[in-house]
Amino acid sequence: MRKAIYPGSFDPVTLGHLDIIRRSSKLVDHLIVGVLNNSGKSPLFSVDERVNMLKEVTSDLENVEIISFSGLLVDFARKQQVQTIIRGLRAVTDFEYELAMSQTNRVVAPEVDTIFLNTSLKYAYLSSSMVKEVAMYGGDISKFIPEQVINQVYEKYGIDQKNRKTEGEV
Repeated sequence: MRKAIYPGSFDPVTLGHLDIIRRSSKLVDHLIVGVLNNSGKSPLFSVDERVNMLKEVTSDLENVEIISFSGLLVDFARKQQVQTIIRGLRAVTDFEYELAMSQTNRVVAPEVDTIFLNTSLKYAYLSSSMVKEVAMYGGDISKFIPEQVINQVYEKYGIDQKNRKTEGEV
């Protein structure tokens, strides 16, 4: 069975993340979406909330499993008996960071390899940080994240959906 892990913080999950998940799920028999629980960061959503959001938006993908993890990604890969990590690339800056990370992982765990997928062009600019910034000011995030999680993001910022500005309003 071909298994892979697509890791990330997914805070919140974006349409770019979902694009990589959908495309990756076609390349392997079993895809684990690894939700990083990084105690060094202060995420908008708890790890459980992020796991639940991802489960909801990937419920139609039978070969996708959502699991949280902490610590080294290669240790998680070993525990899950996975030899392939999938990473999405948006820009050259992503490549430089991801290349260094994959080379380090290869030294630590030579049995684990990394595959890079270019993000679809329509999502090349998209990041969770950008989504959070737009949402914080009540901007329209409907073109950036799955519909199922829009209200959850606004709720974190105390923004009432009914009184929020919509596209084109001044």
